[in-house]
Amino acid sequence: MTPSTQSLTFTHTPLSLGLGAAFVIAIAALGYLAAKRTRFRTSTCLLESLRLFIACAIAVSLNQPEWRQIFLPEFKPTLALLPDVSRSMETRDVTDPQNPSAEPGSRSETVRRLIDPGLWQALSSKFDIVQEPFASSQNPTPEGTDIHAALSQTAEKHPHLKAIILLSDGDWNSGPAPTQAATPLRMRNVPVFAVPIGAETRLPDVQLSSFEVPTFAIAGKPLRIPFTIHSSLPREESVELKFLTSAGERLTKTVLLPAMGHLQDVLVWKPETLGELSLTLSAPPTGGERILDNNSVTVPVAIRKEQLRVLVVDTLPRWEFRYLRNALERDPGVLVQCLLLHPDLGKAGNGRGYLPALPCDDELAKYDVVFLGDIGQSPGQLSPEQCAALQKLVRDQASGLVFLPGLRGFQISLQQSPLADLLPVSYDDSQPRGWGTSHPGRLTLTDSGSSSLLTQLEDSEEANLRVWQNLPGFQWFAPAARAKAGAEVLATHDTESNRFGRVPLLVTKTYGAGKILYLGTDGAWRWRKGVEDRFHYRFWGQVVRWMAYQRSMAQGEKMRLFYSPDRPKTGASLTLNANVSSASGEPLRQGTVLIQATAPSGKTVSLRLNPAGADAWGLFSGVFTPQEHGEYRLHLLCTEAGATLDSVVSVQGTPREKIGQPARPDVLREIAEITRGCVLENASQEKLLTAISALPAQEPVEKRIALWAHPAWAGSLILLMGIFWFARKSAGSF
Repeated sequence: MTPSTQSLTFTHTPLSLGLGAAFVIAIAALGYLAAKRTRFRTSTCLLESLRLFIACAIAVSLNQPEWRQIFLPEFKPTLALLPDVSRSMETRDVTDPQNPSAEPGSRSETVRRLIDPGLWQALSSKFDIVQEPFASSQNPTPEGTDIHAALSQTAEKHPHLKAIILLSDGDWNSGPAPTQAATPLRMRNVPVFAVPIGAETRLPDVQLSSFEVPTFAIAGKPLRIPFTIHSSLPREESVELKFLTSAGERLTKTVLLPAMGHLQDVLVWKPETLGELSLTLSAPPTGGERILDNNSVTVPVAIRKEQLRVLVVDTLPRWEFRYLRNALERDPGVLVQCLLLHPDLGKAGNGRGYLPALPCDDELAKYDVVFLGDIGQSPGQLSPEQCAALQKLVRDQASGLVFLPGLRGFQISLQQSPLADLLPVSYDDSQPRGWGTSHPGRLTLTDSGSSSLLTQLEDSEEANLRVWQNLPGFQWFAPAARAKAGAEVLATHDTESNRFGRVPLLVTKTYGAGKILYLGTDGAWRWRKGVEDRFHYRFWGQVVRWMAYQRSMAQGEKMRLFYSPDRPKTGASLTLNANVSSASGEPLRQGTVLIQATAPSGKTVSLRLNPAGADAWGLFSGVFTPQEHGEYRLHLLCTEAGATLDSVVSVQGTPREKIGQPARPDVLREIAEITRGCVLENASQEKLLTAISALPAQEPVEKRIALWAHPAWAGSLILLMGIFWFARKSAGSF
C-alpha cells in the first residue's frame, strides 16, 4: 500500500517550546564561553558544536516529532445482507398496512422483496454488497434458526465489514444466544441494522400438534389414538374433526377448543382392513383462522392379524387363575396355554390347553407373555435352570413377565433365584404369606398410573378415575415392602402403608429388552361384579398387548426387530434390538447384523448391532438417534442367517422450526442496541436505502511513527553523547 501524503508533525505546548529554546540557548552560551577561553581553538569549537547539536536534538524530542503517513483505502467496505431462510419464515402473517383486510403474505416473500439485487444497485459504487442467507446447522438446514452463527461467520468471512442488515423473525432456537455475537461486532464498530419480519402476536390458528398413532394395530381391536390441538383463537370454538384412512374408512369427532389454549383427547378407531394404511386427522377452518397448512396430520400404521402366545404358570387353580385363563381364552387374538404344577399332588394338571412341564428354551422363546402366579423356586415348582430360562426370555427375547403372588407366599423364594433382578418390588420376609383384612382394600392410582395406558378402563380421564375408585375391593395383598429403583408404581393400597410409604400394588419396570408387571393382590377377578368382563377383560387384554408390543413390531422366519421407546422422538436415543436365528434355526451367538436406516429426507445411515452378551439368546442391540420426524425405513440383514427384514419406524416430534409462531423482534432490538445499529420497523426499500446511505464514508488509514520514542532516535542521542564525552577526554579538557 503506497501512502498518499507524508509529513513531519510535532505535538508541542508553550512550555515544551520554552524549555527547549532555553535549553539550547544555555548550551550555546556555555559553548561560546568555552571556545573563547581556549581562544577559539579548532578542536574546542568542534566539540561545542557537537554539544549544541545534541542539545537541539533533545529540544526537538521535547516536542514529540512524529512521521505521519496517510493511506487512502484501496477497497470498498462490505455491506452484508443476512436473510433468514428457516422454516418459520414460511409463516403467513405479514399484513399490508395499506390494505389490512387482504390475505397476509409470508415472511419469506417480504424478505425476498427487500433483498432484490436491483434495489441495492444504487449502493454498489460505495459498498461491496454480499448476501449470506442463514438458517442453522440442523439436518435439514431450514429446521432451525442460529442467529449467533450467522453473525459470527459473517464477521469472520469479511474482514472489511462495514455494516450488517439482519432480516429475520428473531425466532432463534439453535446455537448460543445471538447477543453473544453482538459484542465482538461492537468492538469492530460494525452496526447491525435489524429488520423484524412478522407479527408479534400469533394470528388466529388451530394447529394439530400431535397425533400419536402406534407403529401397528390389530385388526378387530379398538385402537385409542391420543391427539393434541393448540388453539390461538380468541374464543371457544366447537370443531368437528374428521378422521380418514387410506382404505376409505371415515370417522368424525366433535370437540370444544378452549380459547388461547390446548386440547388433549383420544380418538377410538376399530381397524378392519389388513395391511399398510395412512391415517389422516384434520380440522376445518375455524373462527377466522389465518394459517391453514397445519390443520391436518397424516401418519402411517400397519394393521395386522394378531396371534399372541401367552403362558400362565401357577400351583393351584385359585379364582385369579381361573378367571384370568377364561378371559385370555375368549380373546381371539391370544393363544393361551397353562401349566398348573400342583406341588402337593406331585403332578401337573392336564386338559385342553395345559402343558405337562415348562417348555425348554427354544419352545419357551415362542411365548410373548408369561404369567407367574403363586409359584417359587423349590422342588415341585420352578428349578434354578427354569428361572434362568425365564430371565433370558425377558431380557433377550423382549417377552413380558407378570408376577401374580398368592396366599401361600411361594413367590418369596424368587428373591434367591435368577428372577430376583426381575422382581419390581422387595418383599417383606417377616410376613411371607401377605396380609389379610376383613375390610376390603382398594387400588389408588398414582400420577403415573392415571396417565398410563395400562390403567385406561374408560376413554376419558375423569371416567377412568371414577371406575378405579368404584372397583370392588380385595381382602388380601402381598407383602411388598417397597418398589425397587427403576420401577414405576401405578397404584398403591388406599389405606395401608409401611415405613417406606403406601404399599405398592401395581408396579411396572423394564428388564433388558422386555417388560415386567407386578400385581400385589389376587382380587382382580372381583372386578367382574355387576359388569361381567367389561373391566377385567379390558385390563388383562391391555397388559398382554402392552407387553407383547415390541416383539410384534416386525418379524420374519429367522429375524425379529423391535425398538425402545415404543414412540420414538426426534433427537432422543432409539435402541434397536434384533433377535436373529442361524440358518439351522438356533439362536445366533455371534454374527454380522446390520441395519440400514433411511430417513424421510432420503439420507441413509448404517448401524451395526452388537451381541447383547455371551449367554444371550440371539439378541443384538444398537443405539441410533433419529434427527428427522417422519417414517424411517429400516433394512435388517445378517449373512449368517441368510435372511433380511424390512420395517418402518414412525418417529414423532414436532419440528424445531414451527410455522405460525409469533415473531420475536425483542431479540433483534437487543442486537441492534449492543452494536449501535438501529431497528427498522415495517421497513420499506426506501427506508433501508436511506439508513445505509447515512453511514459515514470510509476514513483513510493514518499511520504515525513516533520518532521521539523510537529506539533508533534514543540510540542516536546516546551515541552522540558518548562521542562527545570520549572526544572531551581525548582533548584533555578535564
